Amino acid sequence: MVIGEAPGAEEDRQGEPFVGPAGQLLNKMLKAIGFEREEVYITNVLKSRPPHNRDPQPDEIEAHLPILYKQIALVKPRIILCVGRIAGNALLGRNGSLRALRGKVHDFHGLPVVVTFHPAALLRNPQWKRLAWEDLQLLRAHYDRLMGTATR
Repeated sequence: MVIGEAPGAEEDRQGEPFVGPAGQLLNKMLKAIGFEREEVYITNVLKSRPPHNRDPQPDEIEAHLPILYKQIALVKPRIILCVGRIAGNALLGRNGSLRALRGKVHDFHGLPVVVTFHPAALLRNPQWKRLAWEDLQLLRAHYDRLMGTATR
């Protein structure tokens, strides 16, 4: 499962998460670690776009979390990738920087969670792609261990 922050303008128009340029990059990121988009459930913490594309307010996040929790319960993912600081903090109940969140496997009620850069941030700051690649490799290695397919 991949969890982002909130729908962007294109996502609002199409009613589907990650369909614009950031979505195209997300597809490439997933493919690079051996996942097709069709194999991954993709959602956002917020189900509607905040006005003027601003960061979600704490009360907005709180209002949408029950829906996200229900999605997680229904999908039953083996592992979760949070893209962006806001998604990572919202799911994990924290208030940390992306630097503090990424590079490790977190626990969400027994589910492993990896946090990395949002694809839109990578489009604006390509120098961060190497760090995101490290996070993706961490996610894939942990997933392979979970599934018993890790190579030695």
